[in-house]
Amino acid sequence: MNEKPGHHEHNVLIDVADPLARADLSDPVVALVDAFFKERDTKRIETVANTIFPAALYRRYGSPAFFTRFTDNVLPKVRSPGKKSWSGYYFERMMQIPQPEGDPLNQLTEIIGRLKDPAVRALNKFELSVFDPLRDVDGSPYGGQCLSFASFKLIGDGDDRRLALTAMYRNHYYIEKLLGNLIGLGRLQQFVAEESGIAMGPLTILSTHATIDVKNGKWNRGDIADLLTACDQAKALAVST
Repeated sequence: MNEKPGHHEHNVLIDVADPLARADLSDPVVALVDAFFKERDTKRIETVANTIFPAALYRRYGSPAFFTRFTDNVLPKVRSPGKKSWSGYYFERMMQIPQPEGDPLNQLTEIIGRLKDPAVRALNKFELSVFDPLRDVDGSPYGGQCLSFASFKLIGDGDDRRLALTAMYRNHYYIEKLLGNLIGLGRLQQFVAEESGIAMGPLTILSTHATIDVKNGKWNRGDIADLLTACDQAKALAVST
């Protein structure tokens, strides 16, 4: 993809067999990428991952208390004054989707409830919407949500039954956002799996448009090449030791 004109491609698919493996700053490759962002004063990996799932809140307060903590403590700090359409946190959309009447729907608790219900026999009816046409279809030339949709599936039989997750992005910046998004989605998947009493399965990401992105004043193609070389070396060193 990086060698193609424009450094972009459509319908790029990534499969991750173990979404929790090497998914924090203790991994040398993750640490290298995070240091790359820190040096360039851009969003760090944990910041990106937390837009999908606030793992620290969940670990500290558990479910369902962490939903209230997120609403009361996090959202007021991250949402621009007077801006109601987009806080920048996908997790907000997952737990607060508007309904015609009544309180917003918490899609996550609803999905977990059906996964735990022995009367629910469907294996592939656990859908999670992030894109909202009423809020996201506007005249803005840029910005807005990139993660559009996610689908949980029960795969395998009996003791081998696992929870798989497929996420679809309308647009995906592979340098700035991919690693953080992979980690955040893995944590989201782990949360749903643990709360439902189901083992973790694979994670799949479909990026309907993906870009090997540069950021003016932050990094260029040469910086990306150097980062990839350093990551390969760190991975090889970790394997050898």
